[in-house]
Amino acid sequence: PDVIIEAQFDDNDAEHGQDHLQDTLTDDIKKLSLDTGEKGKAAGVTGVHRTKQDDGPKVNDPRLLLDEFLQRTAKVVYILEKKHSRAATGFIKLLADRNSELFKRCAMFSPVDHRVPRVYVPLADCPSDFVTKPETYSQMLFICRIVDWKEDSNFASGQLCKSLGQAGEIEPESEGILTEYGVDFSDFSPEVVECLPQNLPWVISPEELAKRRDLR
Repeated sequence: PDVIIEAQFDDNDAEHGQDHLQDTLTDDIKKLSLDTGEKGKAAGVTGVHRTKQDDGPKVNDPRLLLDEFLQRTAKVVYILEKKHSRAATGFIKLLADRNSELFKRCAMFSPVDHRVPRVYVPLADCPSDFVTKPETYSQMLFICRIVDWKEDSNFASGQLCKSLGQAGEIEPESEGILTEYGVDFSDFSPEVVECLPQNLPWVISPEELAKRRDLR
């Protein structure tokens, strides 16, 4: 298969103008003629027939190719809106290199969701006895919020928000999921509670049941 080489067009190319493009085109046409002749001889010997896909342009300069032969590329230039809550549920553990300076300051947070990067968290955010008894917290779920991720680092930086409890239990797991998706699960305010019926136990009146479909 033909390989299209990706190149960049800079100001130096613009200074050469059409003369540079004409020279490049002439050289490519000569090379194309030689390649076609050699391939024709080879096809005559082996009996291999050329297909329509083989008839594409053999040009090294992408600027001389038709749009249909180019792969469009792009890069992210600005983050317009952050959709992710930057919060994740996971576990904390000590760093592997105990002799490093980073070991004295940070711990490693491993998210349960593997789409989220691993995070360096300050030891000050961890439980006080975490360094001496890390095995105690090996199955403890924590909430971590990412605050930064430098371009030259494989790991993000974050802060531990709270301890949820033991992994596998319903309440910690549920709270972790709700926090990750930014769902407010706090208690209702007094204003909201006042909108509810105050005379308890509350029952549905027969008039209301008569005009509604019972889905209980």
